Amino acid sequence: MQLDNIRKIVVFRALQLGDLLCAIPAIRALRCHWPQASITLVGLPWAEQLTQRFPMYFDAVERFPGYPGLPEQPYAVQDLPNFLARMQTEKFDLALQMQGDGTLVNPLVELFGAAQAAGFYTETSYRPPGDLFIPYPSHVHEVCRHLLLMQHLDIPHQGLDLEFPLTDKDHADLEALDLPVQPGGYVCIHPGSRAAWRQWPTLAFANMADRCAESGYDVVITGTKEEMPIVKQVAQSMRNTPIVAAGKTSLGALAVLIKHAKAILSNCTGTSHLASALGTPGVVISMDGEPNRWRPINKSALATIDWIKTPDLSLVAEALLNKLTMPLAIEQLVDGV
Repeated sequence: MQLDNIRKIVVFRALQLGDLLCAIPAIRALRCHWPQASITLVGLPWAEQLTQRFPMYFDAVERFPGYPGLPEQPYAVQDLPNFLARMQTEKFDLALQMQGDGTLVNPLVELFGAAQAAGFYTETSYRPPGDLFIPYPSHVHEVCRHLLLMQHLDIPHQGLDLEFPLTDKDHADLEALDLPVQPGGYVCIHPGSRAAWRQWPTLAFANMADRCAESGYDVVITGTKEEMPIVKQVAQSMRNTPIVAAGKTSLGALAVLIKHAKAILSNCTGTSHLASALGTPGVVISMDGEPNRWRPINKSALATIDWIKTPDLSLVAEALLNKLTMPLAIEQLVDGV
């Protein structure tokens, strides 16, 4: 497939942290294939901080105003015409629909007015003209899904690994919290997730946290300010006293904290992909029935327990103990927390 004179690319993926991290291998391939092209991400408002973290892959970010049927954010109909006008003014050479199966968004991406568009479609969704769209590969890992699209566009992949570059500010932000922890001496427990149905029971998290504490590790509970009720439930259900970092860390500080943890225990959510990108071992609990799609890509470091099929606490305990007995990676020791 021949795509010539590609100078301006727009990627539509207005989703959350884990979704965007899973798309980084495809964006990396895109950048390697067209190193001189300008790449703009159309994302949720929070994604601006992510594009600043990846200046090697993204040149600009356009805030998505929301759209009928997309649940990630509220929208105002009157914002859409100005958004589409800006998109059309950019005169993109290629628009990539990396949002989903195309049912709702393929017509929207076509309205960006790019010279060519590529992405996914289903039998019942609108398929834009041309041969750059592929059937939505619903039964593959999220990372591989977007690499299959790159393959269709004759763009060689550059590996499956996720990335999350850390900065001096990230380290400084964590140091400012003055948490009483040492690299390799603590376990991160992350009990929250954006969707309630993805949350493992708080009593189960508390049980595993106590086992970590009784194995000689400090327990650090992480999460957002919105997840504080869940965090408090876990802390109050523990026999031991944890360190509560939830609601205090920036995204970068959280990343450094996870980077230097001995292990992490979390739901299958953005934080698990963050741990995957940072090379931190641990155990991930899948509650959504799609472990093969959303589990962390590096299975050797992060074990995924499909709780829907195997709701067995002993399996989690065994997997977590296995991670706690692994030697600490050298890169986890070189920079102090």
